[in-house]
Amino acid sequence: MALALPLGLAGILAHSAVAEARPVRITTTLKPYGGDGAYLAIYITDPQGKLAKTVRIAGGKAKYHKHLSAWNRLSGGKIDGTTGASVGSGQSLTVSVEIADALIDAGYQIRVDSAVENENDVPGDAVTPLATAGAGKAVAGRGYVKSLTFDM
Repeated sequence: MALALPLGLAGILAHSAVAEARPVRITTTLKPYGGDGAYLAIYITDPQGKLAKTVRIAGGKAKYHKHLSAWNRLSGGKIDGTTGASVGSGQSLTVSVEIADALIDAGYQIRVDSAVENENDVPGDAVTPLATAGAGKAVAGRGYVKSLTFDM
């Protein structure tokens, strides 16, 4: 019985030590272009450039996910986030994700790869540091992405 109290207290303390997280809303807006809907990989990389989390894969046909080449290389094609429809010319996609506070201002990046069927693939189309100073500030893409923003 005397052991039950310390073990119970240890469980409460361990539970309270769980990392804090905050909701982050990521918006990717595409440029107007001719052609089919774009496939997008929205993901987070660590300071060494390794995949930390896939946030969203936009584009339902798995056979085209390989064209999201930087994400595909890092993930091995394994999706650990959500999937949904492709994104059309000039449209926006907003996704929300819980991100551990320890990742913010710690060298992590939000990255977007893009690809359009029968068109170009653009790895690293838009990239922004996951830092409080960048919240709410649009970053221009270099391919199909017009802008990438995030809010915390």
